[in-house]
Amino acid sequence: MAHKFEVPPDKLSWRCDLSYLPFTCTAEMTPLEDFIGQDRAIRAIQFGLGVNKPGFNIFVTGLTGTGKTSIIKAFLKKATVERAPVQADAESPADWCYVYNFIDPDRPQSIKMRRGWGRVLKSDMEQLIQFLQHEGRRVFEGDEFARDRQSLVEELQRKQQGLMEPLMAEADKNGFTLRMTPSGVALLPTKEGKPMQEADYLALPPEQKKALEDKRSEIGKSVEETLREGKKVEREINQRLEELEKKAGEYLVAIPLAELREKYSDNLKLLRYFDGVRDHILNSLHRFKAAEPDAAAAQLLPVQMAEPVTDPFLPYRVNVIVDNSDVQGPPIIVETNPSYHNLFGVVEKKPVVGGYITDFTLIKAGSMSKANGGYIVLYDRDVLANAGVWEALLRVIKNRELRIEEPAAFFGWAPPQGLRPEPIPTDTKVIVIGDPHLYRALASTDPDFRETFKVKADFDFQVDRSQQNITAFACFISDYCSREGLHHFDTSGVARVIEHCARMVEDQEKLSTRFSDIVDLLIESEYWAGREKAELVSAKHVEQAILEKSFRLNLLEKRLQELITDGTVLVEVEGSEVGQINGLAVYQMGDFSFGKPSRITAKTYMGRGGLVNIEREAKLSGKSHDKGVLILGGYLGGKYAQEKPLSLSTSICFEQSYDGVDGDSASSTELYAILSSLSGVPLKQNIAVTGSVNQNGEIQAIGGINRKIEGFYDLCRVKGLTGEQGVLMPTSNLRNLMLRPDVVQAVAEEKFHIYAVQSIDQGIEVLTDVVAGTRNTAGKFPAGSINALVEQKLTQFAERQRQINAAEARHDPSLMPET
Repeated sequence: MAHKFEVPPDKLSWRCDLSYLPFTCTAEMTPLEDFIGQDRAIRAIQFGLGVNKPGFNIFVTGLTGTGKTSIIKAFLKKATVERAPVQADAESPADWCYVYNFIDPDRPQSIKMRRGWGRVLKSDMEQLIQFLQHEGRRVFEGDEFARDRQSLVEELQRKQQGLMEPLMAEADKNGFTLRMTPSGVALLPTKEGKPMQEADYLALPPEQKKALEDKRSEIGKSVEETLREGKKVEREINQRLEELEKKAGEYLVAIPLAELREKYSDNLKLLRYFDGVRDHILNSLHRFKAAEPDAAAAQLLPVQMAEPVTDPFLPYRVNVIVDNSDVQGPPIIVETNPSYHNLFGVVEKKPVVGGYITDFTLIKAGSMSKANGGYIVLYDRDVLANAGVWEALLRVIKNRELRIEEPAAFFGWAPPQGLRPEPIPTDTKVIVIGDPHLYRALASTDPDFRETFKVKADFDFQVDRSQQNITAFACFISDYCSREGLHHFDTSGVARVIEHCARMVEDQEKLSTRFSDIVDLLIESEYWAGREKAELVSAKHVEQAILEKSFRLNLLEKRLQELITDGTVLVEVEGSEVGQINGLAVYQMGDFSFGKPSRITAKTYMGRGGLVNIEREAKLSGKSHDKGVLILGGYLGGKYAQEKPLSLSTSICFEQSYDGVDGDSASSTELYAILSSLSGVPLKQNIAVTGSVNQNGEIQAIGGINRKIEGFYDLCRVKGLTGEQGVLMPTSNLRNLMLRPDVVQAVAEEKFHIYAVQSIDQGIEVLTDVVAGTRNTAGKFPAGSINALVEQKLTQFAERQRQINAAEARHDPSLMPET
């Protein structure tokens, strides 16, 4: 009865036809110049790169290893070539500089320069400083300036002398002399032409003292008036000295600044900066007259006494934070460590005794500044792993300006301190590479996400198994072998790699595009070919690489098999049992997964408890598994309780399962166990079952079909193949079969069997060799059929329950159940 549902060996796996590969080895193939599949993602990337409007940044999603980064880099390189400037002095991408702000020194000014001109401006300003240092010393220490200055000083002295001589004569006439003291001019009485001693003054009679004080007061008024006149003369002379210095300063800076203004005449902001430089120089001419500090003497100062060395010419220097002199076309930055400072820049500080100092020359650019006018590629996990970076990135994209400041100040956690550089306008295309889960989470929780990343490029992990793609895979293998210096593959080796690509996605009509895994297989296969000193990598080397990798990772699988074979874990692969069946589950161990058989039992009895999922009661089951169990109640009620109530209690258990169960792939298996318990017909223990079921009794596709089948096959092989063992699976999973060659060979030799069914009725017939039965025109199932036996048992339960209910109503103890 089961033979009609058996799957033939040629349906168990797809084998690549060597006629699809018309070459001897991959060295004959043309290296791959295009990408394999990914049409949807490529069109999205082309669209995102082509639209230069706010918000049209690109979020690239897809599984790891599908070529996201490689394709992005290739398209960016292509876009760069297309947009590369024809002329060497093209303006894009621009340089960015910070210069001193003469109005507000704590807010350095940002200046945009043509590409390569930032370096030129810095050099010009350094030359200006050197010129001012050299020429300033020559001008202010020259003979002509010294003569003019000396002339004004002598004129001051003459005028001061002319004011003081009459005053001194008047004082002398009245018996006083003038004495200059630190506190000003003092009037001292004289005796015999000399200042009177204090003792002589004290010996004078009071009348004479009073007369001296009256005269002192009169002369003091003249002294004050003379001093005021002297200060006026001094101010006048000092003003003329300042005018003289400014005139010399004007002469000093006129020509070099005029040349700079002419050279940078198209940059209005820079011209305003030059005006500030001129005014600052003329108001700080002492910088060019002071003697150079003695470096040797400075080194002898104690460290505790040392003060920060300040640069007197700092306001005239230029900090080029972004220099695109050597960049052709839009810059491309791939930031693999997007910390806040790496991405947005930082104002560095120099430690000094007692604290830190900084200035605008210590402003350092981040990746966003370096990518201005071009593209920056980020990885979402790296961005989200750095606190505050994601929020700051969205703010920069939204405001289209970049502020270089501390994170605490950026988010308002602390007041701004130190320098606050002027924001830089940004025009950067941001490309974030991430996985689909993070994309969905951000799209649903972040209100700004959709406005800042309007283009999604979704990379598929599989492509159609077409002739074109098979050829493209062969070209990819050829290209990688040539590029990395590996031995080339022959046709059998290429075919086996492509077959493994189909197995990776568990689909006979698809091929995997997780090229990182494919590359690993190429490298491992080439290693085993090298061990044999083979010139070409063939199918046997690919197969050995697959087996060796499985051997390296399958320790836990082997330990579980040992527990089953030695009887610690109870799983039978022979005989028949009522209400007992072998289910199949997949264990995921990171980069390795395997199938494991598990015993599932069902017990049915009279009652109204319905289905009791022991895993759920023990909190060892997931939501999907709970749903699958609840569906069983719908199936039983729909099929057997249309004319009478379903008076049934059932307990279902995954025996010796302590780690939790999830998924609905065992729901059909559980239903078979229930039907066996109700009908009393035993189930074959040599057939393991997988597949989910709906309320109509239809068997539905599940995942991990190959691992499940191979897991049961390996157990049967270890315990001993009898020729009767096999797996019952959904028919809808047939296209997903990519079984190992040894399993296919065992089926071909009739040592193992694969059965595919579409309904519970078909499956129960395979497991019991008893007809399931369908209702006739009278609504009855054939006598002796599984469904008839189940319905009979349920009728008995219902009738007995009715009698108990009636007895309870009559209080008849003879029909009451004993306790």
